[in-house]
Amino acid sequence: METRRLKLLVELSRLGSMRAVAEVLDTTTSTVSQQIGALAAEVGTALIEPTGRRVRLTPAGRRLAERAVGILAAVEAARHDLAPGAEPNGTLRVAGFATAIRAHLLPVVIGLAESHPRVRVLIREHEPAEAMELLAQDETDLALTYDYNLAPAAENPAVHATALWDAPWGLGVPAGASGPVRPEEPTVGTGPAGSGPVGTATSVFARHAGHDWIVNSRNVADETVIRTIASMAGFTPRVTHQADSLDLVQGMIAAGLGVGLLPVGTATFPGVRLLPLTAPDVRLRAYAVAGRGRLDWPPLALVTELLLRRTRPPGRSGA
Repeated sequence: METRRLKLLVELSRLGSMRAVAEVLDTTTSTVSQQIGALAAEVGTALIEPTGRRVRLTPAGRRLAERAVGILAAVEAARHDLAPGAEPNGTLRVAGFATAIRAHLLPVVIGLAESHPRVRVLIREHEPAEAMELLAQDETDLALTYDYNLAPAAENPAVHATALWDAPWGLGVPAGASGPVRPEEPTVGTGPAGSGPVGTATSVFARHAGHDWIVNSRNVADETVIRTIASMAGFTPRVTHQADSLDLVQGMIAAGLGVGLLPVGTATFPGVRLLPLTAPDVRLRAYAVAGRGRLDWPPLALVTELLLRRTRPPGRSGA
């Protein structure tokens, strides 16, 4: 049912004549009659009946007019809530990877409780492929995803990705894996100020070619990065372990089960050494992804903007 026709029916119920409805809505009496007739055809029952030279609503017409008041009010409220620039209001569904949720989304949600109490955020933890599938099925409104500079995600014209941040990753190895730290193999964060790695990513990988390798259990991107650099270093990595949790990856490294990629800046477990990777470097790139055509929905626009402010404050690039 078209809301325009429901509005005509409501006005007819209120004013009592088609001429009066036409005058109030700046249209013609014949147009009002045609639209009421079309509405009756849609619902499959007569909505008006003649009474002398005028018309009146049938019992079905009166019931529909009563319901139409609530329908039109709900439509108007929805239009107001969804209009760009409207006060954010509603439930936003977010699917994203654990690091983005823990470090950035949760602080935003806590702040929303005070600044925008009418916005409710529902959170689901998912790796990028899973989150993108939920977005495609309209089971989430915002996907927090990532890729790597050496394993970029395929472009998808149906969505819009807002870059949030990027961060370097290194190779986590057991502390005693290669003996003492060599001058060409500095540990991330332990060298003197201004010092940087001398060895390249391929040389670091080559020195650990004989180890088992740990990759993500729910995302193939880091395995792609590992295999790419290993290929450049002239070997095929022996991928034996899979783990989604970075804490678990560190625990496995500390136990001597293998080596794997870890984010630079993360506090390492005892027994874990984090080696920088350069030439090529490895950088994780995080995004807020939403379907095109939905970017102006106030709750979605608000949360995306707050995430952007948090991860890329003024004066700072995406590093």
